[in-house]
Amino acid sequence: MALLSDLSKRLLVGRALRSDRLGETLLPKRIALPVFASDMLSSVTYATQEIILFLTLGGLAYLYLTPWLAGGVVLLLAVVVASYRQLVRAYPTGGGDYEVASKNLGRGAGLTVASALLVDYCLTVAVSISAGVDNILSAVPGLAHYRVPLAVLFVLVLTTINLRGLKESGTAFAVPTYAFITVVLLLIGTGLVRVLFGDTPESESAGYSIHPEVENLAGFALVFFVLRAFTSGCTALTGIEAIANGVPAFRKPKVRNARLTLLMMAILSTVMFGGITTLAIITDVHYVENSCDLVGFDCDNEVQRTVIAQVGAAVFGENVLFFALQAVAALILVLAANTAFNGFPLLGSILAQDRFLPRQLHTRGDRLVFSNGILLLSGFAIVLIVAFEASVTRLIQLYIVGVFTSFTLGQIGLIKHWNRELAAEQDPAVRRRIRNSRVINTVGAASTGTVLVIVLLTKFLAGAWIVCLAMPVIFLLMRGISSHYEAVARELAVEEGEETTLPSRTHAIVLVSKIHKPMLRALNYARASRPSTLEAVTVNVDPVETAALQAEWDRRNLPVQLKVLDSPYREITMPIVKYVRSVRRASPRDIVMVYIPEYVVGHWWEQLLHNQSALRLKTRLLFTPGVMVTSVPWQLRSSIYAEIRPEVRPGSPVVNDARRGMTKPADHPPEAVSAEGDRSHP
Repeated sequence: MALLSDLSKRLLVGRALRSDRLGETLLPKRIALPVFASDMLSSVTYATQEIILFLTLGGLAYLYLTPWLAGGVVLLLAVVVASYRQLVRAYPTGGGDYEVASKNLGRGAGLTVASALLVDYCLTVAVSISAGVDNILSAVPGLAHYRVPLAVLFVLVLTTINLRGLKESGTAFAVPTYAFITVVLLLIGTGLVRVLFGDTPESESAGYSIHPEVENLAGFALVFFVLRAFTSGCTALTGIEAIANGVPAFRKPKVRNARLTLLMMAILSTVMFGGITTLAIITDVHYVENSCDLVGFDCDNEVQRTVIAQVGAAVFGENVLFFALQAVAALILVLAANTAFNGFPLLGSILAQDRFLPRQLHTRGDRLVFSNGILLLSGFAIVLIVAFEASVTRLIQLYIVGVFTSFTLGQIGLIKHWNRELAAEQDPAVRRRIRNSRVINTVGAASTGTVLVIVLLTKFLAGAWIVCLAMPVIFLLMRGISSHYEAVARELAVEEGEETTLPSRTHAIVLVSKIHKPMLRALNYARASRPSTLEAVTVNVDPVETAALQAEWDRRNLPVQLKVLDSPYREITMPIVKYVRSVRRASPRDIVMVYIPEYVVGHWWEQLLHNQSALRLKTRLLFTPGVMVTSVPWQLRSSIYAEIRPEVRPGSPVVNDARRGMTKPADHPPEAVSAEGDRSHP
């Protein structure tokens, strides 16, 4: 079983890497771009769609606002990217907004950012995968009934790829990401050239009118409506923070490479988002939340195509290029979740190092990645996908609350950082650079803070309340974990002189069920430790068996007294626990050492047949102060198969026979050790 498990792990994850090979996993810019930018680049496939979807709630009357809202999104994107370039330079250690907020605004602000980012990373996976499945369904409508299973399958595939290591996942994602960029730029170029030559393409939905759900908006209602559409388009900004959080993964010079990658990502995202929005306006795309609101559309038998699919069909036609666009769009959306698979484990590791999350999240796995964080993220993402039925429209309402919370607090923290730097710096050139950075971050904080307020006002009832509830829960959970670790550290702190204080005496107890080799080994080990007192203890469940045991004990003249504990109710664990505790109470300054023989087995089903009494005893005794529990292992013959030794055949002599005390196989046939009954301690 162990051999099969290890083989499966190696096939999926690959060979374990030595710790000194961590430097080999660092990324050059050409690989870092697809690893960290795939989330933001992929958002161009649905950011325009979200703007159009919300505007069409008012019918066709408000679609004229699309270019103005898209322009606002591009302007905000430029401000935020400029702000994060300052963050990368000031805090290149990978903590991102969490580190900035913690160091400059305090622990509470840092945990707020951390809770926002953890939620956002989970939603990144769920939204990206769901949007990718949408594009697959646009090309292959027959798969519509398998939306959720497809999304879950893609999460599992990404999990496996990321468990293989950062460099391998980056290499695997580089080709699809660059293919997506190439095809989208080709789409934009082809569409604009056709318009330039008077051959304006038209989308398949251009001829459909729309049943409006809201009409005659004016005053505050109109402003609220427009702002809601703008915040929907702000999904194009998701993923900007990924590079700031992943600076340690870049090759040297890390800061320069990270800043250049961030700039390249911003330029590509702006061009692609602007181009798709322009073509959507030119081709007159109509997209609604409920496809039955499209007048003339057969919503019962047809699947409404995504905006990028409609633009692609209008520009390319139903040919190879169209299907290539859908393929790379679906693929980049699925792979966009990789941004979260890089960011979430790294942030989890930093939080674990700061004792706000379990320490296991700080441990690197076989492939030098934070495997526990990857598995935790995939689990949460699958829950979201199943709960929201892989619906982008429903998930997107939860999406950008966490993003803009971390944006805003991070920028405010940087302003405080620059103020402190400015007060300590005397060089005029450096002071000028610091002032410029402070201005950029001030504009960034004002912009993202305003958008955060708008998001909370316009999306709270639409689903954002779930994130607003989840963030405080995670915040309090992290505070609780930190308090626990602090309390444990205080409790375990060594007091002055305590390191030299020895127990008065050691009282050793060996548990006996019958006289056999495991028991004799435990007895000999106990004697070798030279305790102050030593006794063997058995429980009288069956008087006949107990009498036979006592008789054999006396016949062998074993050099340790055998104490028999009565058990009128035929229970083994409680009499032993009561006796051990009584010994401890009689001599509070003594140490009680309990030796328990246990079998080491090679098959999972053997574990069910042995060691159950030992497990119950250890569980109870470990809660008793001053009591030490020592497991004395006895390796059964089957245990050799757990060591990946296929050349060993059952019945043949093995290397471990000597340390088991078996000079030949016949000395200890397997049948002899498996016939002890339920009363055995092992």
